[in-house]
Amino acid sequence: MSDIDPLHMRIIEALIFASPEPVSERAIQSRLPDDVDLSELLIKLQMHYESRGVNLVRAGKSWAFRTAQDVSELLNKEVDVGRAPSRAAIETLAICAYHQPVTRAEIEEIRGVSLSKGTLDLLFEANWIKPRGRRQTPGRPVTWGTTDAFLDHFGLNDIRDLPGMEDLKAAGLLESGPAINAYASRGSFGAKGSGLPNEEELDEEMQIVLADEDAAELPPEALMEEQEVEAEPLDPDKA
Repeated sequence: MSDIDPLHMRIIEALIFASPEPVSERAIQSRLPDDVDLSELLIKLQMHYESRGVNLVRAGKSWAFRTAQDVSELLNKEVDVGRAPSRAAIETLAICAYHQPVTRAEIEEIRGVSLSKGTLDLLFEANWIKPRGRRQTPGRPVTWGTTDAFLDHFGLNDIRDLPGMEDLKAAGLLESGPAINAYASRGSFGAKGSGLPNEEELDEEMQIVLADEDAAELPPEALMEEQEVEAEPLDPDKA
């Protein structure tokens, strides 16, 4: 391991500590000299915190400090939480996670029902999904995929850490139906051994133009590109 400048370590530590959200490797690298080996510094800093009350954890290509698991139970407290996402939102999020990059039409095909624009809005505002570019097909529809914030929220280091179909069935989270048949026909529902594709493979196979991963706003036309359909209630009690 090469010599490490303590100042570079302190810059990374301060940057991640001060951010309320996971910090992307691109953002960290922009604060350091070009010749600095960021991976080496992050591994060194992660090792430094592995036995402390907070750990440095990776979520995709982003990093954050999180409470160590062995003490987190001691810090739990009951709080009032907002309304849980609707079934439509959860199903849409799962489809985005397992089939990304995926278009709105493909989401509707898998679910077997029309999707209201508000469902994608809800997930986008929660910073769990983001535009991943446009499919090079007629109409060039916007494709959607998950974010590093999604990985961080669900405690995942990488999208390939998602459970496979057999794991979900064993846990009683899946039932037979049109959606499952659609997953199986695509052959990409987190099947173990096959793995989920990385961003480079997605770019080649799906022939899309990836959006800037640090884009702060959704292009206005992204949510308006497809024909409006009858709104699907977000609240299950109002369905």
